[in-house]
Amino acid sequence: MIYLDNSATTAINPEVMEAMLPYLTAEYGNPSSKYYPLATGAQRAIEESREKVAALIQAKPEEIIFTCGSTESSNLIIKGIADYRKYYEKRGNHLITSKVEHHATLNTCRYLNGEIYSNHDATFSLSGHSPVVDRGFQVTFLDVDPLGRVLPEVLEQAIRPETTLVTLMWANNEIGTINDIPALCAAAHRHGVPFHTDATQVSGKLPISVKDTPVDFMSLSAHKFHGPKGVGAAYLRSDEYGLPPITALLHGGEQESGIRAGTLAVHNIVGFGKAAELALARQDTRLERLSQLDAAARALFAGDPRLELLGDGSAHIPGLLSVIVHSSIFDNERFIQKTSGQYAFSSGSACTAGEPSHVLQAIGRSGETSRVLRISLSETSSIDDLKGLVELLKHA
Repeated sequence: MIYLDNSATTAINPEVMEAMLPYLTAEYGNPSSKYYPLATGAQRAIEESREKVAALIQAKPEEIIFTCGSTESSNLIIKGIADYRKYYEKRGNHLITSKVEHHATLNTCRYLNGEIYSNHDATFSLSGHSPVVDRGFQVTFLDVDPLGRVLPEVLEQAIRPETTLVTLMWANNEIGTINDIPALCAAAHRHGVPFHTDATQVSGKLPISVKDTPVDFMSLSAHKFHGPKGVGAAYLRSDEYGLPPITALLHGGEQESGIRAGTLAVHNIVGFGKAAELALARQDTRLERLSQLDAAARALFAGDPRLELLGDGSAHIPGLLSVIVHSSIFDNERFIQKTSGQYAFSSGSACTAGEPSHVLQAIGRSGETSRVLRISLSETSSIDDLKGLVELLKHA
C-alpha cells in the first residue's frame, strides 16, 4: 500500500522507537517519585525531552507543558485563558477564531459560547441559532477568503474592548493554506489581546520560531512529524514573572507546573523529544525534499483540467494537496474504498470523517464535498507514488 495520508498521521521514525523502548521496559519509573534511580532517570528523561521540544520552536524549556496532543493543548489554552481572564482578572468574555479551524478549536469555542453541551450535541452550526446554555462567553467566528486565509484587517475589525483571546490556526489541515501568523499576531497585540495558534500541521515540517513570531500560546502534536501518538505540548510564553496565569484543564497533582495534572507518559515524551530533535536537525533537507515533491505533484494535477487544487498555491503546507475531481459521477468515498488496497489518502480531515466539510463551506465550495480528496506526502514519499493515483483519477 502507498501511504499518502501524512496529514492524518505519520509513520514513527525507527530512531524514535529505539529511544522510547527502554522506557517501556527497564526504565519504568514514575518521574513524580523521588530519590531512587528509576524515578530520577525518568525525571531527567522528561527534562531532556522538554529541552528538545523547546528547541524545535526556539522557546524556553519551562514554557513547554506536555499534554496528550494538540486537542488537549488547544482545550487547555482556550478554556484556561478564557476562564482566568474573565473570572479572576475581570477582563472580558469575548474570543475570536475562524470558521475553518480544526474541531479541537471550533468545538471548544462552541462549548464556551453555549452552542453545544458536548461533542455529541447535534446542534452543529457556526451561526444562526440561539445558544443552548449561557456559559458567559461570546465568540466571533471570522470569515475567510476563497483561499481559506484569515485577513489581518478582518481580525482587527472584530476585536472589542472585552476580547480576551484570539485563536487562529497556523495552517489549515484540509486545504493546506498557511495564514500570515506574524501579521495576525501583531493585529491582536496592537489591542493588547493574547494570541494562540494551532501549529499542528506545520510544526516539525516548517521552521517555527517564537522569537521571530511572538505568539503567546501554541499547540503541538508529535505524531504529525514521525513521533508517537498520544503526546503533544502546549507552549505558554513566559515573562519576567514566569508562566502566564491560566486555569488548569485537569486538576490533580502538581505535574507540569500545576497546569496539567496526571502521571506523565515518559516513553511518549521521550519519543516526542527525539522526533523534535530529528526534525530540527533535518529541517532544511526535509523542507527541500517536501518542496520538490510538492512542485512535482502540483504539475501532475495541473496536466488535467478536470483536477483542481484548492487553497493558496503559494503559501501552503508543502506536500498537502486538496484536489477537486470535476466529474458528475465521481464520489470520493466510493473511490477511496475502491482503491484502499493500493493507496491510503482521505476525503478531508481525519477528525471529521463522514461530516460535510466546514472548510469547503467557508471558502464557498460546499457543493464539492463529495468530490474532494486530500493527499498528503512525507519526505519518504516519491513522485512515482502519485503517478498511478493520478492515472486512476483520470479514468474515474
